[in-house]
Amino acid sequence: MRDSSSHRRTPHTPHRRAAAVALVGVSALIAAAVQAGAATAAPEKAPSAAGKVIPGAEAVKLSPAQRAELIRDANATKADTARELGLGAKEKLVVRDVVKDGNGTVHTRYERTYDGLPVLGGDLVVETTKSGATKDVVKATRAAIKPATTTAAVPAAKAEKQALAAAKAEDAKSPDVNKAPRKVIWAANGKPTLAYETVVGGLQEDGTPNELHVVTDAATGAKLYEYQAIETGTGNTMYSGTVTLGTTQSGSTYNLTDGARGNHKTYNLNRGTSGTGTLFSGPDDVWGNGAASNLETAGADAHYGAALTWDYYKNVHGRSGIRGDGVGAYSRVHYGNNYVNAFWSDSCFCMTYGDGSGNTNPLTSIDVASHEMTHGVTSNTAGLVYSGESGGLNEATSDIFGSTVEFYANNSSDVGDYLIGEEININGDGTPLRYMDKPSKDGASKDAWYSGIGSIDVHYSSGPANHFFYLLSEGSGTKTINGVTYNSPTSDGLPVTGIGRDKAEKIWFRSLTTKFTSNTNYAAARTGTLAAAGELYGTTSAEYKAVQDAWAGVAVGTRPGGGGGTSFESGTDVSIPDNGAAVTSPITVSGRTGNAPSNLQVAVDIVHTYIGDLKVDLLAPDGTVYTLKGYGTGGSSDNLNTTYTVNASSEVANGVWTLRVQDNAAIDTGYINSWKLTFP
Repeated sequence: MRDSSSHRRTPHTPHRRAAAVALVGVSALIAAAVQAGAATAAPEKAPSAAGKVIPGAEAVKLSPAQRAELIRDANATKADTARELGLGAKEKLVVRDVVKDGNGTVHTRYERTYDGLPVLGGDLVVETTKSGATKDVVKATRAAIKPATTTAAVPAAKAEKQALAAAKAEDAKSPDVNKAPRKVIWAANGKPTLAYETVVGGLQEDGTPNELHVVTDAATGAKLYEYQAIETGTGNTMYSGTVTLGTTQSGSTYNLTDGARGNHKTYNLNRGTSGTGTLFSGPDDVWGNGAASNLETAGADAHYGAALTWDYYKNVHGRSGIRGDGVGAYSRVHYGNNYVNAFWSDSCFCMTYGDGSGNTNPLTSIDVASHEMTHGVTSNTAGLVYSGESGGLNEATSDIFGSTVEFYANNSSDVGDYLIGEEININGDGTPLRYMDKPSKDGASKDAWYSGIGSIDVHYSSGPANHFFYLLSEGSGTKTINGVTYNSPTSDGLPVTGIGRDKAEKIWFRSLTTKFTSNTNYAAARTGTLAAAGELYGTTSAEYKAVQDAWAGVAVGTRPGGGGGTSFESGTDVSIPDNGAAVTSPITVSGRTGNAPSNLQVAVDIVHTYIGDLKVDLLAPDGTVYTLKGYGTGGSSDNLNTTYTVNASSEVANGVWTLRVQDNAAIDTGYINSWKLTFP
């Protein structure tokens, strides 16, 4: 999460920003790509009863032992799976996670290697039926993994120097490289190529641990990408009142070890910024007094939040622990001095909390604790990269489940709401950090998607997904829930009818665990959530339509039928040559009468880095040109996925309409993924 006063800069390169790819490592509460091969909508099927989950469609609750057995099975057959998917002889699959549905369908998530090297952006999810037949595959990239070479032309030392320079440009404190750069295959965009990945440690400008990943082309020494993997983020608690905590007794001493939840432990860093700290322990089983001045109070809050989050994922979604393996993470409180942040770190598999300004407002409320733990769940499932649109979706996922855990807790001292960080007073004026019903109320987050949203801070680009989830859960307009009044608008000015939070959270979690990959962007998130809703409730259900409506409400896609209109679509990929001639993609319109409308909808999905290089035109059947996007517009963001409205009322509707795209500058490449004409 982020407050408006933070001065931290987002990752960048001097001119081009490549598509995000690598796995997420650390997530902080405050912050200073298209999914190729996205899951298609589920097969047409009707639910057994209105509003009910289709029998067998929902994921079953796996014990750690059952999950381990499924992973062993997947490992035993991964070579066969690779051959079936048509992977090259040098490619191997690495099993990462598994989800099993009640009907026997299994969703197995894999990473890839090539000639023994990790493929960044090569992750995929394979869906198999009960009989073992492959039903669907979701890939982070469609590109064939065939790098020109695996022999580096530049030394690793050059990559290390470049990474340290990048960290210093971000005002890092005492940046260091603990491990030599590792060779990888960079497959986030364009042609997969050999690269180095260097991780820089130390501290960031505000004291947050640094884990800056820099990817360097091993042939030219050019920087391909960088991202920050630190994702920022009976007890007498400060925010939740008097609660029951899971503790352990050893002789006459008690300590904050929760034996019922994977032995989750809570430690006191006592203003330190490294190490584990000291496990909270004492002669009695009473922790804190509700005041920040008592160091045990923050420990009680963090321990309670971790327990609630564990219970939520296990009881609501059937996931035993962050990794699904029954192993607990741990919490560290009292990090640094006046540290206004909290974060999750993969490297320690732990949550860490500062005490806020003046060390008087520890960032340990329920929604903050569940927000940080959810970064761990995301890292161990979809692995949404913490930059660009995937970073916004990562951050939104933590907000979404931070909110749902708060509702699940049903704690009278901290009631469930769609406000993030409302208890910790991070702004100093009693206002929340973020608002899900209308994200722009925080002064920086965005209510709806737009083509450049991937270039802003992930804590602000999370807005459309947060807004989508609120609309899907509660609907648009004014309403009061648990004493909080909301008023949620929509981008298209049309109402959205909510389906309830219980259904919305099931759809988002299923999407996260079976549809999203490291590079999922907003368009692919829409595809994934529709697929999840279709599998759970049927593609003719009210729930499926509500997902369409809620996304349209945040300017991602359109409502069913475009308001009763007719659509014509081309899904044929057309490669766009780098700094070359224009390419075209035709659509034949037939069966219409008279002229085209004054509000012809042109939905464009182009996969391309640095969309500022592109000029995009619509050509009418008589050759008339309508410019949709001019060269030099769109900035350095990746991928063009938007719907344009064209006044084509002077054109005859029937005939061949053409999308024309030209790349006007060197370096960046891509292709037309699909485009659609909708006649309202």
